[in-house]
Parts: sequence; structure tokens; C-alpha cells
Amino acid sequence: MTAPTAPFGRALCAMITPFTAAGELDPDAAGKHAAALVADGCDGLVLSGTTGESPTTTDAEKTALLRAAVGDGVPIVAGVGSADTRHTVDLAQQAEQAGADGLLVVAPYYSRPPQAAVEAHFRRVADATGLPLMLYDIPGRTGTRIEPETLLRLAEHPRVAAVKDCAYDLLGSTKVIGATSLAYYSGCEELNLPLYAVGAAGYVSTVANVAPRRLRAVLDAFDAGDTAGAARLNRLVLPLAEAMMASGLPGTVTAKALLGAGPVREPLQPAGREATDGLRRIYEELLSAAD
Repeated sequence: MTAPTAPFGRALCAMITPFTAAGELDPDAAGKHAAALVADGCDGLVLSGTTGESPTTTDAEKTALLRAAVGDGVPIVAGVGSADTRHTVDLAQQAEQAGADGLLVVAPYYSRPPQAAVEAHFRRVADATGLPLMLYDIPGRTGTRIEPETLLRLAEHPRVAAVKDCAYDLLGSTKVIGATSLAYYSGCEELNLPLYAVGAAGYVSTVANVAPRRLRAVLDAFDAGDTAGAARLNRLVLPLAEAMMASGLPGTVTAKALLGAGPVREPLQPAGREATDGLRRIYEELLSAAD
């Protein structure tokens, strides 16, 4: 079975941003974590997304984080989205200068612009650098959907290459996948396999911070034609995905709790002892499960 075109790889991790005990950016820890993820099967990394605490890191920290991860031999996609088009363009240009291979650009949030304004925002960013864009459709957080019709128009832009899909609209996503060359990446672990089965390129996963090989194994089995095996491996991963992403705690918090990767920045708060113990039990059950 031929895998879909995946310009940034298939198995991407939405990487956490490590901080020191004092709450400062820890570039050394970031570089080590990036290298470990690549060694464990990630073939692309997404930095400064929501999992990377982009709302509370400075522009300078985003650049330093990117420089710490560049050079691991896999595509690096830099999160540059904001609610301000001018600021997003500035971040995109800084990321290009720092060595990013692509840009993750979320729909402008909070102001809830109409679709014509959303499209204009993405076109402005796409025209600002020579890097390919991954559009991030997550209306549950932004309050604004990138409608399928808007994606169809944006797909005509030579630098709009991909979509990180958290819209929970399998029908709409399938239509756009079928009508364009956009590379779709699941941004919700429970949809990794369903979207891949209808032509997605792969996933961008927070859970990959702690279980990269287990997530990749699902795609590997599917590509090998073992759809039953892919479904079984997917079922093994879902309890951890649910515990990390649907327990009431943000994925950043649960990933850092499992990794012991330093504090989170306020307004986020660290996971408590009970939550951390519960996460670790589920994580260890996954690691001990037979492949």
C-alpha cells in the first residue's frame, strides 16, 4: 500500500518546551528531547504549538527553541500563529531565518474573523516567506473554523502544503483530501488511524512526546497492509491518549508530568500526585502490552 505524500514526514511530535526549575527556557533539554524523539521514530517535529506553550513563550524563546532543535535530520515545523496577522508574519520570517523547514499557522483566534479574512490572513503569511505552511484547524480552541471551501481555495497557493486537522469533521476532511494535494495531519490521536485510512499523510501528536514508537507502529502496520494489526495497535494506544488529552488536564501538563520535563507556565498548573500516578499506570500498561 502506498503511503500518502507527507512533506513533513508521517509521524510528527507536537513537542513540549522544557523549562528549568526556575521557569526559564532550557535549550539543552529541548535539544536532547528532540534527538530522543527522532531516535524513537518521529520523522518530524512541531515546535511552539499549543503543546509547546506558545501562548506564554516570548518571540526570542521561540527562536532559541527552534535553533536548539534544528539539525536532527528531520523536518522542523515552527508554530508561528497568533491572533495578529502582522505578528504572525514577523514570527514566520524569524522562523525562516532560524532554520525552520515549515510553518504551523493556526486560524486567528478570539476575534472570530469571517472566512474571507481568515483566507487573507493565511495568504499574507504564505507570501511572507519561502517556507511551506501547515494550516492548523482547531475551532474548539480558536472559535473559528477553516471551512472546507476556504481550504479548497487556499490549496491553490503554492506554499500552502498541509493541514493539521482538529476540526472533528471526517466528512469535510475527506472531501478536501480527495479534491486537493494538501497533506492532512491528524491533530487528535483518536483520529490518527481513521484519517490515515482515508488518505491523510500522518499525524502531529502530543502523545508522541512519551510514546512515539507506539503511535508510529499503527501507521507502519497500515502501510504494510495489516489493517487488522493497525486497528489492534491503535486500540492499545487509545487509553493513554484519552488519559493525556481528555482527562481535564491539557496535554502539555500530562506530557510534562510523564516526562518530568520541568514546570509549566502559568496560567497552567502542574498535574497533582494522584493524576500523575494514574497517568503513569496507564503509560506503563501500554509499554508492557504485547505488540
